[in-house]
Amino acid sequence: MATRQNSSNGKQKSPRIQVVLPEELCERLSELAETESRTVSNMAKVLIQEGVKNHESRENSATKELEAKKTKTQNFINSLEKQKTQRLKGIPKRLKFKRS
Repeated sequence: MATRQNSSNGKQKSPRIQVVLPEELCERLSELAETESRTVSNMAKVLIQEGVKNHESRENSATKELEAKKTKTQNFINSLEKQKTQRLKGIPKRLKFKRS
């Protein structure tokens, strides 16, 4: 859980988190921040926001695909259930028995 600190005037500051990064990733983050004239913390915030947004959109699209599949399946089941039952006229002619 993110921790909150109080400022000198008593207002609560934004939640803070602490992350341990590998050396290489930290260097890459610093380089990105420098090219965009941001602080490393602000660059990390921007990248986290983008990552969360992308993750949520992937989750939403996966959920929509699953719902579409469920809908198609349910429609197929409903169409089968609406069909009238018919008796077969005799034995099927191409009936093959497999011996085990």
